[in-house]
Amino acid sequence: MQDPSGFGFHPARLDRPAQEALAAQVLAALEAAPLYRPVTPGGKAMSVRMSNMGPLGWVTDREGGYRYQASHPVTGAPWPAIPPVLLDLWRDLADPEVAPDACLINLYREGAKMSLHQDRDEADFRFPVLSLSLGDTAVFRIGGPKRGDATRSLKLSSGDVCVLAGEARLFFHGVDRVLEGSSTLIPGGGRINLTLRRARPA
Repeated sequence: MQDPSGFGFHPARLDRPAQEALAAQVLAALEAAPLYRPVTPGGKAMSVRMSNMGPLGWVTDREGGYRYQASHPVTGAPWPAIPPVLLDLWRDLADPEVAPDACLINLYREGAKMSLHQDRDEADFRFPVLSLSLGDTAVFRIGGPKRGDATRSLKLSSGDVCVLAGEARLFFHGVDRVLEGSSTLIPGGGRINLTLRRARPA
């Protein structure tokens, strides 16, 4: 389902076996690229823990601000590869010709949330942003192109996919809260959000 703004919601796009297989691949990637707690340019620690997959990873810290880079900011190692199932989702729902070059991994536990924001660190906003939920259900909020625009919320369950394209590509969005214990997918509980983007020009 896609509304006129370009916001697409695809519930239960991955079934439980596919979710389990992907979760195992993501957890294996986190062995090579450990989760860390990022800090905003203003010096505030984010409530999510974060890592990446792909040629580039989105990072933030006090010194360098928001940016993409080819290596883990703690280990200095390259990011692990994006799993093929995610590349297939991107081809089917986002762009059939130009592949994503970054996949942000956010782990939500212990009350973690994400304030309303726009994804603006990419070179070309013509490429959509694709987001896949694994694990606990999230209360997702989406507004419009201005911070003060009216918002609406929907619940994102494990296996659900959202796509921000067209006008919706620059809509403010965030996660109000995660419903702890609503899924058994992630060992230790919580929600993993995987966000695919094209950071560089085509």
